[in-house]
Amino acid sequence: MHIIAVVVTFNRLPLLQRNLECLRANRGVSHIVVVNNGSTDGTADYLATLPAAHFTIITQANVGGSGGFHRGISEAMQQGAEWIWCMDDDVFPRPDCLEHLLPYTADARYGILAPRRLMNGRIYTNDFTAYNLTNPFASLHKGKLASCPPTEPTEIAGTAFEGPLIRREVVEKIGLPNRELFIFCDDTDYCLRTVRAGYRILSVPAALMDKEHFFSTDSWAERNHKKKWKRFYQVRNATYLNHHYGLNLWVRYLRPLIGVAGYVVTALATCAFSRAYALKDVARFWRAYRDGLAERLGIMQP
Repeated sequence: MHIIAVVVTFNRLPLLQRNLECLRANRGVSHIVVVNNGSTDGTADYLATLPAAHFTIITQANVGGSGGFHRGISEAMQQGAEWIWCMDDDVFPRPDCLEHLLPYTADARYGILAPRRLMNGRIYTNDFTAYNLTNPFASLHKGKLASCPPTEPTEIAGTAFEGPLIRREVVEKIGLPNRELFIFCDDTDYCLRTVRAGYRILSVPAALMDKEHFFSTDSWAERNHKKKWKRFYQVRNATYLNHHYGLNLWVRYLRPLIGVAGYVVTALATCAFSRAYALKDVARFWRAYRDGLAERLGIMQP
């Protein structure tokens, strides 16, 4: 079986090195494609030392995680991958992770196989079992596994681009990830397209990956200040998903309005005494919401 791993990285060289070491420890990985999104921390020099027989290195401008997976999966397909193992540079598959996924590749119903992630030894998951496209007052994601993590393989509807093993036929049928999303919701979008195409997604708890824990010592204000630029993409892309896939006007317009209102209220309530948000961020959140409704994607301007 020809399994190609695709890793997207940007300025996290120590994590990338650990990730690649873990991938090489997994028997069954035929080749590794690393997409370097314009790193400036020595990543390019390190990647240049890797053997071409085992690695394909792609260097491009920083087009976000979605652009990285779009390019990496395309390369894996061109190299004849039967299964494509996708992940960011901040997850670390345990040596037997792929081994626990492989038994389910024989079942043609499954288009994506999802491992379990652990953070500091504890289950970390945003996986869910269904999409809510009709009720605007509830989350898009129904049946979140975090509330009651299963101990046996369980069918789900969505997972993150942090270890999914994707069947070639899925890519042939639904295409590549939407590179215009840049960051956030590209994995949800891809899983939704997979399910709508008639494939199932299976979560396999025995297949384990460890995930890096960021911002563990930061205060609320410091953490949100660092992550603020991502929040604008999160609002825009979540709005896009609801508008694009929602089955009624309430989901298409009201649910994203409720979502952006939460950020606007937080920014207004804290900007006077916290560096997490500034008053100008209110306008940026509103612009992100409007861009999502108009389905204007791509890299957001400051």
